[in-house]
Amino acid sequence: MSYQVVVIGGGPGGYVAAIRAAQMGAKVALVEKDEVGGDLPQLGLHSNKSPGGRRGDPA
Repeated sequence: MSYQVVVIGGGPGGYVAAIRAAQMGAKVALVEKDEVGGDLPQLGLHSNKSPGGRRGDPA
């Protein structure tokens, strides 16, 4: 198999990166050892790396 983009990790960032690359026409492989979405969503938590995710930042 041949891919133009290989994304390692199906957490929030990897999942979105893989979708966006596919939307732009790339043949994409997403490699994840567990469930896509990463640990935080599975635990009911949210990433503090998203805009507005840090204390004091506007949403």
